[in-house]
Amino acid sequence: MHLELNPDKRYYSMGELAKAFNVNASLIRFWDKEFDILKPKKNAKGNRMFTPEDVKNLKLIYHLVKERGFTLEGAKTHLKAGQQKTLDSFDIISKLEAIKAQLNEIKNEL
Repeated sequence: MHLELNPDKRYYSMGELAKAFNVNASLIRFWDKEFDILKPKKNAKGNRMFTPEDVKNLKLIYHLVKERGFTLEGAKTHLKAGQQKTLDSFDIISKLEAIKAQLNEIKNEL
């Protein structure tokens, strides 16, 4: 999954992430409560602000739950058991998808 987010930002709002992942904000809120690896900051109004590290973890959770079909409990145990192996394979998949998106853009320009 290739997200269209500004890489220069320090914090992303929940609305930006919901739009980028094409899910409801309530799902991101639910994942925030369920997964310990997500630690968004809360501003004075109580809005969650996600760091780029949180976005990376959200991508991983999205990949496990939505794309690979894991249950929430299965995703939690998978993250705890083999997190480094999962992150390595996920990074490779992410890089390949970014390359594919760039190649598609070049193809469309021709």
